[in-house]
Amino acid sequence: MKKEIHPDNYRLVAFKDMSNDEVFITRSTANAKDTIEIDGVQYPLLKLEISNTSHPFYTGKMKLVDTAGRVDKFRNRYQKHMDSKKK
Repeated sequence: MKKEIHPDNYRLVAFKDMSNDEVFITRSTANAKDTIEIDGVQYPLLKLEISNTSHPFYTGKMKLVDTAGRVDKFRNRYQKHMDSKKK
């Protein structure tokens, strides 16, 4: 193997699913601005909109996950068009 090609900042990082507050810890090189304390240990924190614990494919439940309000923005933008179609 070639030397000095692997990243130096490979460490344990906490990932948090913001739709259901599930947290898991794994190794990563991703940069994190926030931190979280789990069992007395500080970890860099990366926030996710969706993970395997909330995605309909993995959960088997068809629920709408809209943490950024995209569906509401779409409905507000095209409300007049949708109302004219109903008449």
